[in-house]
Amino acid sequence: MEYRKLGKSDLEISVVTFGAWAAGGWMWGGTERKDAVEAIRASYDLGVTSIDTAPIYGQGTSEEIVGEAIKGLSRDKVQILTKYGMRWDLNKGELAMKSQDNNGNEIDVHKYAGRESIIKECEDSLRRLGTDYIDLYQIHWPDVTTPIEETMEAVAQLIKEGKVRHAGVCNYDVAQMKEAEKYVQLVSNQVPYSMVKRDIEADVVPYCLDNNKSILAYSPLERGLLTGKMKPGYTFSEGDHRANLYFFKDENLKRTDEFLQKIKPLADDKNATLAQLVVRWTVEQPGITIALVGARNADQATQNAKALNLKLSQDEIKFITDELNKLELVK
Repeated sequence: MEYRKLGKSDLEISVVTFGAWAAGGWMWGGTERKDAVEAIRASYDLGVTSIDTAPIYGQGTSEEIVGEAIKGLSRDKVQILTKYGMRWDLNKGELAMKSQDNNGNEIDVHKYAGRESIIKECEDSLRRLGTDYIDLYQIHWPDVTTPIEETMEAVAQLIKEGKVRHAGVCNYDVAQMKEAEKYVQLVSNQVPYSMVKRDIEADVVPYCLDNNKSILAYSPLERGLLTGKMKPGYTFSEGDHRANLYFFKDENLKRTDEFLQKIKPLADDKNATLAQLVVRWTVEQPGITIALVGARNADQATQNAKALNLKLSQDEIKFITDELNKLELVK
């Protein structure tokens, strides 16, 4: 495994970081708790020491699973990344979505990052995770109803109290990052980035490179699209959010598969899977510090961790990128 520092901090995290959204079950058709715990432990055994979670993932379930998985491990050998600002139990802020919890109950999810809410969320996360500090605390989505100043000053206070080590953001644009930086030192921005979703290359990447901010790329496999396992006609289980995304239209599954087949011989030559090749390419892109990769069982987690065993030359990276630039998806 390889490790990289976040921004100007001393926090080193594994270049493949365990993304625990699917482990929480919410919007992924449920979860098998035992499998999720085993997935995290299998990752850790292969050097994946960093785990990214959030309260909203399963309405606390994902954080509880992470807490169970790291129990008994030396706390300073694990980096816990979690979030705040998505409330399903409070009617404040901006309504983000109407959804259902893992038991099928209707919930309203709000983007809200007011001071008192952040303080409460932090305490709840610490309890569920079974720890007394969070390594990286990130706002989950921008909250247009609360001044960034109020939000970031609350996080700065948590850092002063020792409950949080470092501050990060998720899904922030450059202007929002600049505003947040006035009140707390940001080390990172967690944003979606994959072979088929590269819009951050225009602005967020240059800003982060110029200002020594790390980029945590989430959904690098585009929620399974880039694994090579999805073909036209693929059906999702009930409650799986992917069924309604344009990436998974039959025409896009066909076009993506044609691209993947062009780069598959390179993966085969290196005795690697397509998913491993895609993850390695992702973390070789300018400004991308780490890739968050989800797994729902130990086998998937093991495959993800081994992506870093793969080495790519500049010519091989260029070959993949050139083929990728020919791929056009239908919206």
